[in-house]
Amino acid sequence: MNAFDYHQAVDAEQAIEQAMRRQQTRYLGGGTNLVDLMRETVERPAALIDVSTLAREIEETTHGGLFIGAGVTNAELAADPRVRMRYPVLSRAILCGASAQIRNMATVAGNLLQRTRCAYFYDIASHCNKREPGSGCDAREGFHRYHAILGASSSCIATHPSDMAVAMVALDARVHLRGPDGERSLALSELHREPGERPDLETVLAPEELIVAVELPPLPMAAISEYRKVRDRASYAFALVSVASMAALDGDTIGDVRLALGGVGTVPWRARRAEAALRGAAISERAIDTAVEAELEMARTLPGNGFKLALARRLMTSELKARVADAREGGES
Repeated sequence: MNAFDYHQAVDAEQAIEQAMRRQQTRYLGGGTNLVDLMRETVERPAALIDVSTLAREIEETTHGGLFIGAGVTNAELAADPRVRMRYPVLSRAILCGASAQIRNMATVAGNLLQRTRCAYFYDIASHCNKREPGSGCDAREGFHRYHAILGASSSCIATHPSDMAVAMVALDARVHLRGPDGERSLALSELHREPGERPDLETVLAPEELIVAVELPPLPMAAISEYRKVRDRASYAFALVSVASMAALDGDTIGDVRLALGGVGTVPWRARRAEAALRGAAISERAIDTAVEAELEMARTLPGNGFKLALARRLMTSELKARVADAREGGES
């Protein structure tokens, strides 16, 4: 690990000011990803600005949503009674991720900004366009069982590893940012960039810009929501395929639906084609099958990860059927 300077910020303004004073500065939350990358010399910051003590509150919004500070830990967020009752998909997604010890340290902002766990990205002897632009992608011809089938490019097929982000994307969360040019907010689905020809550019964050909060809108149908994760072992494993889902009915039709996928995309994948196909559709197995196929027709597989296509199809179908059944039961109770 290389030598670096360390500073603990007292507020967001000071953190941004300190970051602007020097090059190669990184913000430090829980450090559960960044410290690993520094240990492997993938990340070599000259300075760390510790923001882990900032923005540690979860507050109600005037419209009935939740305003979640960037420094809230994953464990705190998953355990919050308001999250468990109004957004169970989020609580369950977080509890599916990592270990209890990591969830106790990892922060909301750090989770969203964590980098891929692709083995070739972590191995500095391998060719990786995400780590070193223009060097190539060894994963395409190597071991790519865990890699993306949606949003990939010839330059990169690495998946985004977060479970929490998948649930938040499904919930239409917004991220609130602060930087040298002031404050702004954007949909979480717009935060991460698909790799294209520049997989090293992973988000739309400007230099020194800091995530200060995530806002969840009021969403009644989220009270009946679920996160399902398929992985190689029962715990402490990244998703092969995961699905965050919820639905609301309008008589015999699907009034609204939210669907997001993990383990298959280069970003937390909002399944907008499937959603569009289902909204207003009569409730039927055929409608669900058609919607799933509409989303997965964009998938591009390689020899080692082709199984993900069939797995995603089955998981999306079963979860959509389950959410429709849940919504129908909720409407009848």
